[in-house]
Amino acid sequence: MKYVLIYLAVINIIAFAMYGIDKSKAEHNKWRISEKALILVAVFGGSIGAYSGMQVFRHKTKHLKFTIGVPVIFVLQILLGILIWSI
Repeated sequence: MKYVLIYLAVINIIAFAMYGIDKSKAEHNKWRISEKALILVAVFGGSIGAYSGMQVFRHKTKHLKFTIGVPVIFVLQILLGILIWSI
């Protein structure tokens, strides 16, 4: 359980940072982090960090793929956690 919590903390910090970095790159017309990578980091456990990054940096908040997708990923992760915990 300890390692799962450490993993979740790290992946959420990474997700948050990725959204901040991508926003900065967008503002400076530099190479961007792909939308696929931003969604995948949420899928792999970084949905809280991804959503927080979206709100703090005001990034990807006009894209339905993100405004709906990231919260749905979070809910599915919670349901999966409940399912695993109850077994």
